[in-house]
Amino acid sequence: MVSCCAEKTYAETTIADLVSRACVSRTTFYKLFSDKRDCFEAAAARCLERVGATLARAVEGCEAPAEATRRATVAGLELLAAEPELALILNGDVLGVEPRRVDRYARLAVPAVEALWARAGEPVRKHSSPGIAFGRAQLLVFHEVAAGRAERLPALVPDIVYLATAPFAGHDEGLRQARLAAASVGDGASAEAGASPDREVEALSTGGTEEGPGRAAKATSRTATAGQIS
Repeated sequence: MVSCCAEKTYAETTIADLVSRACVSRTTFYKLFSDKRDCFEAAAARCLERVGATLARAVEGCEAPAEATRRATVAGLELLAAEPELALILNGDVLGVEPRRVDRYARLAVPAVEALWARAGEPVRKHSSPGIAFGRAQLLVFHEVAAGRAERLPALVPDIVYLATAPFAGHDEGLRQARLAAASVGDGASAEAGASPDREVEALSTGGTEEGPGRAAKATSRTATAGQIS
């Protein structure tokens, strides 16, 4: 499913495409999925699990929540840049299939970042709305993915790090983490973005912060088959 969507989009992908790519019969397909949408949902869940595992590895052994947020953001964008099919599913086709997933992603992402502060024993202070920041980050990523430029996602690292950090740590710490993130991905990303990280982040922050801006076996089989189809 993932590869088919990357090649043809979800709307143009057919059941014939899926069974041919997975080398399974239609009978097998319909034993696992009720329809194309059902298969897509399983594939999207698999992609989301992949991203989640990557973020979890990135924050291992990191006690400072702001640093953990930065590391996770860098790792996530680098994964999507290296595997643009994941980016297309999670930030492209999935929005066309079910726009409400944006809210669902936010309900997963925002508490996960809050938990980093809670585990560190630091009070969760809301300097600005995490939900709004997540939406802005989602829009930045979607813009590149929709334009077929997933390989440029690392250029967004400073912006996304700021948006992920500032709501919880404030503008100054968000800007500091954005600078560190820009250094961690190298000068190439900043040059490709066409502006200095500080200038871009300051533009993003304007107005954005207070300071300025029986089913178990079937489910396993469904996921495995969705992976084959991908």
